Amino acid sequence: MFIEKSLKEYIANVASGDPTPGGGSVSALVGSLGAGLTSMVNNLTVGKKAYEELSNEIKEEITKNAKEVEGLIEELNKIVDEDTKAFDKVMEAFKLPKETEEEKAVRREAIQEGYKIALEVPLRCAEKCLRLLELQDVFAKHGNINAITDVGVGTLLAYAGLEGALFNVTINLGSIKDQDFKDEIGGKVDNILSEGKRLKEDLLKIVYERLLA
Repeated sequence: MFIEKSLKEYIANVASGDPTPGGGSVSALVGSLGAGLTSMVNNLTVGKKAYEELSNEIKEEITKNAKEVEGLIEELNKIVDEDTKAFDKVMEAFKLPKETEEEKAVRREAIQEGYKIALEVPLRCAEKCLRLLELQDVFAKHGNINAITDVGVGTLLAYAGLEGALFNVTINLGSIKDQDFKDEIGGKVDNILSEGKRLKEDLLKIVYERLLA
């Protein structure tokens, strides 16, 4: 499993001529790193003097969000490896026999289903990264001021993971002939990307305001 490798080994695998791990796996990893930084900001915030001065409502939000962020780290870590296998069904389908018209029809259908399966993993990755961006707001506003740059980097990584994953969704979507399915997933892609951009800009605005105050 790639997630179990050292950073040096993983980077070497990415840099090699093998197609995996590729952009999808890397997108999940950077999303996980963004979540890790967010978790770090939480740990550098809770218990400090400024934290004790916050309202109980904000403290509860910090606690709740931090717990969910920890879950996202685990989920994105799993996707680091899942993404490397996401295209397997497509490759298996291309190897199916195509001698008769019936075999060709079965093969075409299998290829189409393979592409649909292939985009499920990066779409899930993008959704997790979007959720991370949503959870970062309380840390941007109330996290330890000395870790505000870590909030910023966490935001950039979460967004990179989101848009990077959507690249893989989009390229697989281009090979699918089911127009209703394409419209449905295409709409999700547009919504995730639009909301992700908005959240990123809002978070970075808060980061710069606190950084330069």
